[in-house]
Amino acid sequence: MRKVYTFSVLLVIGLVLSQILPPLLGESFPTFQLVSTSLLYISLAFIMINVGREFELNKKEWRSYTLDYGVAMGAAAFPWILVALYYLFAVAPPEMKMWLNGDAWKESFMLGRYAAPTSAGILFTMLVAAGLKHTWVYKKVQVLAIFDDLDTILLMIPLQILMIGMRWQMLVVMAVAVLLIWLGWKKMNSLNIKQDWKSILLYSILLFVIIEGLYRITTHLYGFDGGIHIEILLPAFILGMIMKGDHPPVPDKSEVKVADSISYIFMLLVGLSMPLFLGVDFTKDAALSASVISQIPMPHWSVIAMHVVLVTIISNIGKLFPLFFYRDRTIKERLALSIGMFSRGEVGAGVLFIAISYQIGGVLLVISVLAMCLNLLLTGIFISSAKRLILASAHDVT
Repeated sequence: MRKVYTFSVLLVIGLVLSQILPPLLGESFPTFQLVSTSLLYISLAFIMINVGREFELNKKEWRSYTLDYGVAMGAAAFPWILVALYYLFAVAPPEMKMWLNGDAWKESFMLGRYAAPTSAGILFTMLVAAGLKHTWVYKKVQVLAIFDDLDTILLMIPLQILMIGMRWQMLVVMAVAVLLIWLGWKKMNSLNIKQDWKSILLYSILLFVIIEGLYRITTHLYGFDGGIHIEILLPAFILGMIMKGDHPPVPDKSEVKVADSISYIFMLLVGLSMPLFLGVDFTKDAALSASVISQIPMPHWSVIAMHVVLVTIISNIGKLFPLFFYRDRTIKERLALSIGMFSRGEVGAGVLFIAISYQIGGVLLVISVLAMCLNLLLTGIFISSAKRLILASAHDVT
């Protein structure tokens, strides 16, 4: 478990630096942020290509995956809905009657969507580090985490349409996602290309350049709201999925060392990617914002801390949805699977960045960012708990 706690320490360092560096670097911070964000997506692509290479589906039993997708949808939907309702009915003062405002509902459900996706990159990295790669939980979570991230990405399209109206760019993103899924299914394990770490890193960089280039070109042509942004998680995973199997019985030590190093960098960069919330004048920001929920008064930090803890608990209760399925497995295995799904990260952070682009801010954004940070800090504990449950289940069987 040493690797798991190393990841946690790197997350903490990244989170601390995310609050220190913006004022420290001043005008140079946007350049630093551009570089760190680029490295984040490249390292995420590297991790997801490797996850895709190890991903296995039985095409003859495709109907069995309908249950998995349903479970993944539930595991994404319940945290999202519970958090959004909590924002409307528990955080917003009753006298503001936010529940009567249609815009408040749209904005709360947009912001609350950050709680839906499991962090596939963080989860897979930590489960492997914990020595759980060959367990049922790891194999099942491979399917569920990918499906619930995919569900989040697809559902963000109608949510964005609610915020800004129907635009053809949203349909392009959905069409690309559907095409990639079809390609992965049809061409799985068929692409014969080099798969050493240097090649995979090159593929990761090329994917990032293509996706970022498409976004910048469309933004230049159609404005900020008209840019086509495709999350790198899905194309990277599909690329790994269609690569022809080339896994030696004993992994090369240098390959493992590089993969571990990139995972360490990724965890640090996830922490660094969190928005600045210390020393921010939220009253001034609310006055300049057109967002309805941004007008909610900022309470004392002790009240915010209470909301952060409660939101974290509520969102993770929603992630217990898989516990009610897979009855052929032990209750401990199902609980381990659900707890493994607690991890949040890059996709949830992406949702927060989208919400910020719509000028959604104020106390609800602060709670969301801090709840995600708290969940990140607890990831090592979640994985340790899952491992203990798996070992206990195996002991019970024997």
